[in-house]
Amino acid sequence: MTAQENKRLVMEGYQKYQNGDIPGLLAMYQDDAVWIEPDVENVPFAGRFTGKSEIARFFQELDRAAQPLRFEPKEFIAEGDKVAVIGEATWLVRNTGRTYDNPWVHIFTLRDGKVARFEDYHDTAASE
Repeated sequence: MTAQENKRLVMEGYQKYQNGDIPGLLAMYQDDAVWIEPDVENVPFAGRFTGKSEIARFFQELDRAAQPLRFEPKEFIAEGDKVAVIGEATWLVRNTGRTYDNPWVHIFTLRDGKVARFEDYHDTAASE
């Protein structure tokens, strides 16, 4: 796939996430895909998730812990098999009722028309 095709695929994935279509989103991932979140103590959706079932577990843990009040991908940069996305979010922490704003960067690596690797970079102190 071209860089622009990869970019369109990633954009489609964000649309699926924002529509709550997690099964549709997971269908866009390789069976052996790796999802990497920063390690943060006491955050159940932190760490490395390998394979679709573990990535599905990530989304379950995220949903139990936090609700996105605002989730905005703003810039998409594609080169070769990589797509970088810069965005912002506002989250509601379910067990405390606290909200926080958090800018983020996501790096996708694509293989054969599907996501093979996802890496999330954000302010980990805000999510604690």
